[in-house]
Amino acid sequence: MDTDAFIAVHRPQWDRLRELTRARSHSAAEIEELLALYQETSTHLSTVRSTAPDPALISRLSLLVHRARLRITGARVPLWRHAREFFWNDLPSALFQSRWTVALASAVFLVSAVIAGVFFGTDEQARAAVLPEEAQRALVEHDFVAYYFQGEASGFAAQVWTNNAWIAMQAVVFGVTGFWPIVMLLQNGLNVGLSAGVMGAHGGLGTFFVFILPHGLLELTAVMVGAGAGLRTFSAWVRPGPMPRSWALSQSARALITIGIGLVPVLFVSGVVEAFVTPSDLPPAVRIGIGAVLWIAFLVFMLGRGRQAHRSGITGDLSDELVGDRVLTAG
Repeated sequence: MDTDAFIAVHRPQWDRLRELTRARSHSAAEIEELLALYQETSTHLSTVRSTAPDPALISRLSLLVHRARLRITGARVPLWRHAREFFWNDLPSALFQSRWTVALASAVFLVSAVIAGVFFGTDEQARAAVLPEEAQRALVEHDFVAYYFQGEASGFAAQVWTNNAWIAMQAVVFGVTGFWPIVMLLQNGLNVGLSAGVMGAHGGLGTFFVFILPHGLLELTAVMVGAGAGLRTFSAWVRPGPMPRSWALSQSARALITIGIGLVPVLFVSGVVEAFVTPSDLPPAVRIGIGAVLWIAFLVFMLGRGRQAHRSGITGDLSDELVGDRVLTAG
């Protein structure tokens, strides 16, 4: 079949069908025309799939048929169902599929933090080279704790949320480069390790954990997830597997967007904890316990619910009707 000739002959029908699907209302004659064009375009789609599998044309006709079907049936999915589908199926599946790169990101951060903490905590000269003794004592005696009491709690929560979301989005967006998440993880790991080392050297290690763990467990995990999702996109680019490189990269990128959106409420929760729980008068065990419960709940959502959604065939990607059918061609 001559694809160009096929398109030239039937394009007026497709354009008219597109026009009818976008119209706010229809007359009786237009409804009959819509039904007829829908059936004809469905036949065209079937013909293209079987005789001339052009990916671009198949994608275009698939989307057109899908929109026409929705207009004919009047199927309107409520917004709350879209939200439920996203947060209960798409998001956990996308998170679960990124588990190994998230584990890699976590390992990079933790190893760098532990090494920096031990190094600066045991080497006085190394600490002095980075922070003068006066600055170290100020950090231990005042600055570290005072950070969590800046201004109104609600304003501080918004500031923390915005900052953490920006860091996570950088890891997500620039993850395809491969090196940006690693640099960010090493930098954050060294900063956390330096603070821990200085606090520990001056007898403030307990204070460090009391003020880090309540919000840090969830907050840092969200950053690791963002970095891991970015690295997964890089992996799909470098090692696409059986799929063409562009397909693997686009599929991973769409799941990456799902994760990026899903991290927004997670970081909001960690920001609220950092503003209202971390500096509160609650006993340290209670503050850390609240953070631990939220952290475990997120891990269960990611690994438990994510595994169920993934096993049921949910990928976190857009539906085939929106993405378009993909057909392998030789050459």
